[in-house]
Amino acid sequence: MTFAATVLTLYPEMFPGPLGTSLAGRAMGEGKWSLDTVQIRDFASDKHKSVDDTPAGGGAGMVMRADVLAAAIDGSVKPGIPLLAMTPRGKPLTQARVRELAAGPGVAILCGRFEGIDERLFEARDIEPVSIGDYILSGGEIGALVLLDACVRLLPGVMGAASSGDEESFESGLLEYPHYTRPQLWEGRTIPEVLRSGDHAKIAAWRKSQAEIDTRSRRPDLWDRHIGGRVQPPSGARHEKEE
Repeated sequence: MTFAATVLTLYPEMFPGPLGTSLAGRAMGEGKWSLDTVQIRDFASDKHKSVDDTPAGGGAGMVMRADVLAAAIDGSVKPGIPLLAMTPRGKPLTQARVRELAAGPGVAILCGRFEGIDERLFEARDIEPVSIGDYILSGGEIGALVLLDACVRLLPGVMGAASSGDEESFESGLLEYPHYTRPQLWEGRTIPEVLRSGDHAKIAAWRKSQAEIDTRSRRPDLWDRHIGGRVQPPSGARHEKEE
């Protein structure tokens, strides 16, 4: 089954972009996934092909019109395909959600622009608002590229080895452990001795420890979720069971 992606955008020329190269591009050429773009402006009904209008209540910028976007959705999104909208007001994208999407038949992505999208569209259509981070971009297209890249690499046969993504950051709830390769000595810095020991059990334990240390220091939010949101008791302290 081919993973089918549809992107609704005002800038279809931005696609496939980087998705046409490397793993994603090769997978597309091999028929493992497909990408269609939909020009939202084609569904505007006036002679100027207007897709936006001034904000109700006043304010700066323009707002994407619900009627035009609904027409684009109804005319291009197949039933049963999840529809996501890239917006800073959305729920943060997670690796768990990416895995769910990659396991399905495909995805449709609506790329927001301007000040945002008329809220009535979310009330009238089954749309999942998604954000790729706490910052502002010029539009949803870059977010769509990120989402699709994350999905495509998980499709069967895209990565060289089926297990090559198992230990990457976020797969286990932790950041990935540090990596090293030749030369053994570089600018006075050497590869940790344990990685040269050949002892696979010690190497696995070191990697797990480093992943935990890095997650605790760099992403305390991830660490809190990893340990269930509870503060770990000091070493040697008794851990009381919560009732």
